Amino acid sequence: MMCVKACENHVQAKKKIQVLSNGCSEDLHKVQDALQWENFFKQKAAPENNKHFRAIEEAEMVKEAFTREAYSKHNAETVTNMATTEKAKVLDALLSTGKSCRRYSRHEIELATENFSDAKKIGEGGYGIVYRCILDHTEVAVKVIQQDSRGKIDEFFKEIDILSRLHHPHLVLLLGFCPEIGCLVYEYMENGSLEDQLIDNEGRQPLHWFLRFQIIFEVARGLAFLHGTKPEPIVHRDLKPGNILLDKNYVSKIGDVGFAKLISDLAPDGFTEYRDDTVIAGTMYYMDPEYQLTGTVRPKSDLFALGIIILQLLTGKRPQGLILSTEEAIRKGTFPEILDVSLNDWPIAEAEMLAKLGLHCTALRCRDRPDLEQEVLPELENVLSRVTSSWKFESPKAVVPSHFICPISQEVMDDPCVAADGHTYERRAIEAWLEEHKISPITKHMLPSLTIIPSHSLHEAIQQWKQSSR
Repeated sequence: MMCVKACENHVQAKKKIQVLSNGCSEDLHKVQDALQWENFFKQKAAPENNKHFRAIEEAEMVKEAFTREAYSKHNAETVTNMATTEKAKVLDALLSTGKSCRRYSRHEIELATENFSDAKKIGEGGYGIVYRCILDHTEVAVKVIQQDSRGKIDEFFKEIDILSRLHHPHLVLLLGFCPEIGCLVYEYMENGSLEDQLIDNEGRQPLHWFLRFQIIFEVARGLAFLHGTKPEPIVHRDLKPGNILLDKNYVSKIGDVGFAKLISDLAPDGFTEYRDDTVIAGTMYYMDPEYQLTGTVRPKSDLFALGIIILQLLTGKRPQGLILSTEEAIRKGTFPEILDVSLNDWPIAEAEMLAKLGLHCTALRCRDRPDLEQEVLPELENVLSRVTSSWKFESPKAVVPSHFICPISQEVMDDPCVAADGHTYERRAIEAWLEEHKISPITKHMLPSLTIIPSHSLHEAIQQWKQSSR
């Protein structure tokens, strides 16, 4: 009986084992299927995982780039702020040491120019726009620098720095500035530029030949002053008729020194020079050929422009081809034929002397040009002294030329002198004024110095006028 029971149990156990074995096989198949599906999905997911990791790497790179850019921007802003602070210190120093240059507020400039009205505009160029207006009860010219580039702002500060240290009867006087707007305030020059008088002169009386001779001499004196500054000479680099301005008495003054360059390097040949590898400054036809070729600028670079201006004042023509046509006229003996036809009483001999001097100044090589102090100025003085006795006024004898009258005494001057404000006065009148005042009788601004300079050419002209009026 027990044996039968054991056999039954054994059979049942085998059945259970079979059932369990079948279940294990099914589970194994399920596991294998699961592994296959897992491998399938892993293969499918692999490209996406790669994209994901690449995206993470790119995000990290972008993050680093933004971090570097933010750091660079911060550094740039720091440097800019430091530069602005330093420039502000420079301007404050200018105001504290020299009372001749005033700092104007934005409100004052906007009020004077009627919010930069076109009706106040008198000129426009690459540098900016010029407005004519009234400041401190004085007629002035406000030059607003275009702020579309960093270079323009740097030029603005450079012009303040240069002009605030330069005071000469034949340099345009800087009266003030406004750093908030980026504008410079100059004395107003009633008769515009030499270019206006020579080229765009519709409706104007042509400049008398004596005034032309005198303008040449005055511009040369202004250049000599720039080149003689210590410890470093200054080269204008953009001298042209458009940058030579005339006041109400036709006294000429050099303006727009934004391109002027302080020169400090000494060249091997003994010439002071400056090498500029980035920007060639100046205007075609007035630019030194040697400077165009080499980028090297010297004080004698300005002499080339002076020579062209001399030829223009004699002929009334534009600068194109003027050197060759003048050389040819002198060689053929037809020089009188190229003189400005708007005048008919030219002193031919003296005019030809000036033409030859102008050609000498336009020599291709700097070393072949004359020395300004030792050769050009003495020759110009010689020409002026020769023609003074020949000058005849076309106006009636009873009419006194306005520039012969002292602004203080309102009488014809006997001993005309130029003060630091650029205006001409009778010596006794201006000396009496300076004993009690430190400001200009005309502009009402502080004078940069109390020095007065005799105007010999004007003195000779007045004496000749007096003799011809008797």
